[in-house]
Amino acid sequence: MTAREIHTDWVNIANGSLEIAAYLAMPVGEESLPGVVVLQEIFGVNDHIRDMTRRLAQEGYVAIAPALYQRQAPGYETGYTDQDITIGRQYKEQTKAEELLSDIQVAIKYLVEKTPAKADAIGCIGFCFGGHVAYLAATLPEIKATASFYGAGIPTMTPGGGEPTITRTQDIKGKIYVFFGMADASIPPEHVQQIEAELQKHQIWHKIWRYEGADHGFFCDQRASYNEAAAQDAWKQVKQFFKQELS
Repeated sequence: MTAREIHTDWVNIANGSLEIAAYLAMPVGEESLPGVVVLQEIFGVNDHIRDMTRRLAQEGYVAIAPALYQRQAPGYETGYTDQDITIGRQYKEQTKAEELLSDIQVAIKYLVEKTPAKADAIGCIGFCFGGHVAYLAATLPEIKATASFYGAGIPTMTPGGGEPTITRTQDIKGKIYVFFGMADASIPPEHVQQIEAELQKHQIWHKIWRYEGADHGFFCDQRASYNEAAAQDAWKQVKQFFKQELS
């Protein structure tokens, strides 16, 4: 298979008076494509998230990764040291669910109005903090397919406070895949069971993927917790899912 030629750029998206930086990747010379919003870890729109955005473009999607910390720390990106984790968590604690959803909606609006992305074929994918945010984003009417990776705290909290994100499960509009590493200390097995039970209760089309021995961050090949077998299988599942739901 010949690799697609892709174009990448940083763009600014207006959300009221706020300018949100976003990393954009898309195939060159192709029209009427599905779009995917890529949601960052606590480490910002760093190399891993940009790489994920490019990988999606190689698969034929217009992919965009908005900076979810634009209000707290414009331009923030970092690596994976203990200090990086501490700072990233501090910024995460300052986010609010409704602001995050608003930022995702303007990113979708940008895709539809400024790129070849089709309004009826939008998905999202998120990792770590972004995995939690992806579960929130699944409640947006524009989102047809969601891939949420190891989002901690879904049954216990929501960004900015209030009822836990799991209480919004009934509002999920499309289909959702949720991925967990079963060696992830930040997401106990009972949380996975709660999420699955709630999705079943509200008859949300879903699949839960459990990877034995995989830790938090298993999909990221720049982290010590990278698990090649789990990551490769998860990527295969995401590609099939998005192709089925967004093509």
